[in-house]
Amino acid sequence: MGSGLALDEPLVALTIAGSDSGGGAGIQADLATFAVHHIFGTSALTAITAQNTLGVQRVSVLDPEMVMAQITSVRDDLEVAAAKTGMLATAAIIESLRQHLVDRPLPHLVIDPVMVATTGAWLLEGEARESYLSLLPHADLITPNLPEAAYLTDQSVNDQVSMVTAAYALYELGARHVLIKGGHLVGEQAEDLFFDGDDLQWLSADRVATRNVHGTGCTLSAAITANLALGFSMLEAIDRAKRYLTACLNASVDWRLGQGSGAFARLSVEASFDQE
Repeated sequence: MGSGLALDEPLVALTIAGSDSGGGAGIQADLATFAVHHIFGTSALTAITAQNTLGVQRVSVLDPEMVMAQITSVRDDLEVAAAKTGMLATAAIIESLRQHLVDRPLPHLVIDPVMVATTGAWLLEGEARESYLSLLPHADLITPNLPEAAYLTDQSVNDQVSMVTAAYALYELGARHVLIKGGHLVGEQAEDLFFDGDDLQWLSADRVATRNVHGTGCTLSAAITANLALGFSMLEAIDRAKRYLTACLNASVDWRLGQGSGAFARLSVEASFDQE
């Protein structure tokens, strides 16, 4: 006998990223974020990390062919409405993904150029800058933080003036939309910069005083991806994702999950917007 509960069929999103054994970032954060946005999450694993809130202890990178087999398997069976990348780990994986995208573009592709963990561990093997740049023409949005924007543009990015310069540079390199995250700056407001080729917009959110910031970048990009899958415009998707992340951080400000940069709450979308 059925329970009588019927749910609408969800849209599908894909994350291509590494795992976090501590559960705070990576594939785990992406899938959790998709779920609370009522999106059916699929994944292609690029690397396995032994990781917790204190740091990354070990990394095992998957073969590029295995990464691409996962992506192909998902896409041959499920209709992906939006996708994102996280830790791509090596130039070989990035290049394999680029070749795939030439023949099979992914809709609403968000490139989160994960290179450094919150704890400071470097998550990109060797020199992969040129490979990352080759992905930009396939991206609907790129979401670097300041160190990642500096790496990709090969220039210092440490204030609002240099963020503007970097946004123009990344757009010229092929990204259709650019969101440079200003979380590394100081101040009461977290200032991100959005550029769509025509207009520059500063997007502000109250800075939350908390140690629980492990996985914020992954969560933000996953929330943007989920909202794009749901049909929101790029700027609406970013705005909703930023408000969602701020609500999550506020809800878990006093948590003590882990001894280091702790994990935080992932709320239902309805609960997060109720807190406004």
